[in-house]
Amino acid sequence: MMPRVAGVLSRVAGLLLLAALGGASGDLDQVMALLAQRQHGRVEFIEQQFLAVLKRPVESSGELRYDAPDRLEKRTLLPKKETLELAGGILTTQRGARRRVLDLHRYPQILPLVESIRATLAGDRAALERVFRIEFAGSVERWSLTLEPLDQELLRTVKQVQIDGSRDQLHRIEIRQADGDRSLMTLRTPAAP
Repeated sequence: MMPRVAGVLSRVAGLLLLAALGGASGDLDQVMALLAQRQHGRVEFIEQQFLAVLKRPVESSGELRYDAPDRLEKRTLLPKKETLELAGGILTTQRGARRRVLDLHRYPQILPLVESIRATLAGDRAALERVFRIEFAGSVERWSLTLEPLDQELLRTVKQVQIDGSRDQLHRIEIRQADGDRSLMTLRTPAAP
């Protein structure tokens, strides 16, 4: 009788696990659909970079703008003004009078990091799955994506990207590097004028 009960409990536990995973996948699909509907966005950010060689984090702040499907702009206002603009695979940086243009396809180690944020903003699950193993936690109202690079070479640089949000809003992006350094970007909707 006991092995039979254990077998039934095992099957019930398996069904519960499948239901939980199915629900998480459904929530992930819902979050991706909500993100895909958003065509424009503007948020303020505070970014902290925690580097092993420094006792305190390096902090910067400014604003991020997104225009679907693939334009992302990061305007750092403090401590020094700098603009990074990504359109397609081209990254343009502007610091004072100095301007640089980079084709990110020539820098394959950078492209996946950019894609993690851009594909998330676009709600493009397929693009994320081409580059990362995705782990979703939470619900549509409060979710967390943990992205681990599939490429072994990238994994030697970037250990993990974690993006937290609610519905179609991103609230926090943390990038953990293999060497222990990390960056944390906290996002918030600007206050109404």
